[in-house]
Amino acid sequence: MRIVTVTCTMFRDTFAASSTLRSLRLRRELQDLEDRRRGFFWPRQSTAFGETRTQPQFSSDTSVHDALLSGDLDKIRSIFQSKESVNRVIEIASHELNWSAELGLWSLTSKQKQTAALYITAQRGHTECVKHLLGHGADVNALSEGATALHAACANGHTECAKLLLKIGADPNAISEEGYAPLHLCTSPQTILCAKLLLEHNARVNMQTQERQITPLHVAAKHGLDEHVDLYLSYCAYSHKKNREGETALNAACSSVEKHEAFGRYYKVCKMLINSGADVKTAGKKKHTPLHNACGNAHPGIVDLLLMHGATVNAKNCAGYTPMDCILLAVEDHLEHHPEQIVVSLLNRGAAPIDPKMLKQCAMSPQTMEVVLNTYEHIPFCDSWIEAVPPEVWQKHEAFYESIIQMTNKPRSLQHLARCALRNYLGTRYYSVIQQLQLPSSFREFLLLKCEGDFK
Repeated sequence: MRIVTVTCTMFRDTFAASSTLRSLRLRRELQDLEDRRRGFFWPRQSTAFGETRTQPQFSSDTSVHDALLSGDLDKIRSIFQSKESVNRVIEIASHELNWSAELGLWSLTSKQKQTAALYITAQRGHTECVKHLLGHGADVNALSEGATALHAACANGHTECAKLLLKIGADPNAISEEGYAPLHLCTSPQTILCAKLLLEHNARVNMQTQERQITPLHVAAKHGLDEHVDLYLSYCAYSHKKNREGETALNAACSSVEKHEAFGRYYKVCKMLINSGADVKTAGKKKHTPLHNACGNAHPGIVDLLLMHGATVNAKNCAGYTPMDCILLAVEDHLEHHPEQIVVSLLNRGAAPIDPKMLKQCAMSPQTMEVVLNTYEHIPFCDSWIEAVPPEVWQKHEAFYESIIQMTNKPRSLQHLARCALRNYLGTRYYSVIQQLQLPSSFREFLLLKCEGDFK
């Protein structure tokens, strides 16, 4: 195969001879790389002197590729009738613009995408086609596009294809060129049956990826796959296992929960991980704990769960931010998720006093503003935040904002001052003590900073 680099005519005469030599060297290196890559596809042949590779057959017939993509069984049966044909390398030409840092220009490069019939059909879920190819000697563990057919089947949730491949002898722990085992590629709810199959065929549940050292449990937690997490834990997955960044699966779950509709699944994942022994205080290299992540993503349920199991409320990450800082910085992005609930939870469990300079972050959430102001003995001046309130928000909650201005730097009620004194005295024990006292519900809610304003 020849790789041709095409440059714009207007630049052709502007390069010195050295640039031409660099261009020739670059093309030669690309050709060598392509030759080595082709070598991965060469079938192995045992001899008296060991194992060698034989020259593979190549096909660039687009009609063959189209038949494999569509799962045209009749055509596939007519084309692939021998071991040599089913292990043929399928080449598809592609043309891409690539930036050459050495030449300092964009060049049009012709590349050959190399794949195999078994890989394509497994990726597409064409079970009968996979069965035909395997029956005619397809190499079940051959690397194609950097991975095996089992990788492709599991990544796309094609259970029947995965079952066939494993039955013939596909390696459930095969490593792709990117360092992943098939179990690492089970990243959607539809892949749960593939994950079960892999484990039943002795896939290693605690295998880590080569580069980032991520386990299947990390992957499942990151994607909020509660069924996968439950499955892996039942196969003795280590909830304390850390990746290269020093993070556990619990860190992965708390840092990935962003969409409100997925909150329920991620809560289940976190609860299962904690019940299996995950440490809620584990921080990665950036000293970001699960609580920092849950606050940054404004998930009140997970925040309460972490606090209930001993998360450190005032822990600082490498940037000096506490979990309170994380939620205050995220208020504007999560107004519909009631960020004030997280602020209340942190304050009731002993979060450090909030710097009045941070009130600007609460400007668009009157509920959060009320909670924070009710931790001060005096309402501070409004200069630092009042201009940050958008006109439409001010108009909607004008009575609330006007009341704050009127109370600025004036004495608060004796009841409020008593609440502040009690909070200061009890510190991190405040929430647990209040919960144990036999108090009227309305008084308990007052002590626990329930919002009193009407913000509908």
